[in-house]
Amino acid sequence: MVKMMKIDVVRYQYNEKATIGRLYIDDIFECFTLEDVVRPIKIYGETAIPEGTYQVVIDFSNRFQRPMPHVLDVPNFTGIRIHKGNTDKDTSGCILLGSFVSGPDLITHSTEAFDSFLNKLENSLKKGEKVSLKIE
Repeated sequence: MVKMMKIDVVRYQYNEKATIGRLYIDDIFECFTLEDVVRPIKIYGETAIPEGTYQVVIDFSNRFQRPMPHVLDVPNFTGIRIHKGNTDKDTSGCILLGSFVSGPDLITHSTEAFDSFLNKLENSLKKGEKVSLKIE
């Protein structure tokens, strides 16, 4: 049986600019997230991905010019990544990671949070594990 890394994003703070959440790996808190606004109708580059469960892989990103976490098969979205950033201006529908919430639409220490997450993700994928991401 193939082991699976389980990532959960639990959204808890919503405002007119951003959505803040907590990211857990295998039920252990890892970091905070910032996404675009949750909307019933998608606006390109300004809408959080729909709640659901998705597969995560690492593949080459043309935008970042390096291998990056990629959230697969998100309905009506393409190129959804998990990456560094601090505000809604740093995302076009992607999930940003940070160590601290510093305001209603600001996360900080993004490099440290992303690097820690990426290391854990890479280790799981190297072991042949599947990675699921549940957004709620």
